[in-house]
Amino acid sequence: MVASVSSNTSEKLTVWCALWAGGIIGPYFLKNDEGHNVTVNGDRYRAMITNFFTPELNNHGVQELWFQQDGTTCHTARATIDLLKDTFGDRLISRFGPVNWPLRSCDLTPLDYFLWGYVKSLVYADKPQTLDHLEDNIRRVVADIRPQMLEKVIEIWTSRLDYIRASRGSPMPEIIFEM
Repeated sequence: MVASVSSNTSEKLTVWCALWAGGIIGPYFLKNDEGHNVTVNGDRYRAMITNFFTPELNNHGVQELWFQQDGTTCHTARATIDLLKDTFGDRLISRFGPVNWPLRSCDLTPLDYFLWGYVKSLVYADKPQTLDHLEDNIRRVVADIRPQMLEKVIEIWTSRLDYIRASRGSPMPEIIFEM
């Protein structure tokens, strides 16, 4: 998941994280060869997958992982989907992937309904004035997320999926998801 966050300036950071039952991989900040902050594109996304994410999965001993992503163009470019299919096989949930993730689908993933809101609620508490300060805050907040919290997040995610299956995809107006 990629989210852009900004300090009190007009400059921005683009940060990516993966969340799995055993923890969080990242944050990964997108930067060019000179170390300047950049936005995500297909080449940068694929480089991050190849040079950061896949080695991190191997370092954590994660196997048989399902990988889910949204339908952003750089995520669903043919070269990206081919790379992800090579890495995850049939365990890819993505637009144009073996398990299709539909356009404009609701934000059911823990990254969408938990991680980014939680991180943003804490990283701005001390009103960072520089991008370095903001980046440090993001690293600290992500590192401080405990496994027990992630277990609860995954439990809530599972209940959301169960509800959607039972309701055959209908809206969820009466469901309140709390942490």
